[in-house]
Amino acid sequence: MQKHYNLKVRPDLTLSRGEILKSIKMKTRNASNEKTGITTAQFEAAMGMYAHAEKREAEINKCIEGEVNELLEKYEAELSGLAQSKAMAFDVAQSYCLDNKEVLFGRRRSIGTLHGIAGFRLGTPRLKTLKGSNWNKVLEAIKEKLPGYVRITEEPAKDMLLADRQKENVAPLLMEIGVQVVQDELFYIEAKKAA
Repeated sequence: MQKHYNLKVRPDLTLSRGEILKSIKMKTRNASNEKTGITTAQFEAAMGMYAHAEKREAEINKCIEGEVNELLEKYEAELSGLAQSKAMAFDVAQSYCLDNKEVLFGRRRSIGTLHGIAGFRLGTPRLKTLKGSNWNKVLEAIKEKLPGYVRITEEPAKDMLLADRQKENVAPLLMEIGVQVVQDELFYIEAKKAA
């Protein structure tokens, strides 16, 4: 069951914890032109609530970051040693399995031991060029022998159109080609930071 928190700015507005967390992460939102009937006092209360929540959020995040850093420092040497131990043990186990591959993996792809399972997995199929070949040579051969396997991608250069939208040879043609430049208006809050 979701808890709902009554934010006394608007009596009709209740938000779930997820909605509150989502709204905290967002400093900007698309602006709506609908009239809501919120008073100046309610606006000021909302601004105060937002600033307080942002300040507390920063304090909590700083606290979490400090504690995480302490824990990382506390266990850093041990984790490093464990990573080295795992790497050495992996190399030994892999070498043993490669040396005895026919005997150990004749019928199965893995073996079980007292401490775990070791084995060989097939990776995802991929294409690799033959020795003496490269992808340019392969592309030319595909064009000649398997033309249905050549991909040609055509797409609008949106970034260039946007960058050149005010040039006299581009601007008048935008509407003609069925494109318009739009900008969403975003509402934002920047809380004052305490010194």
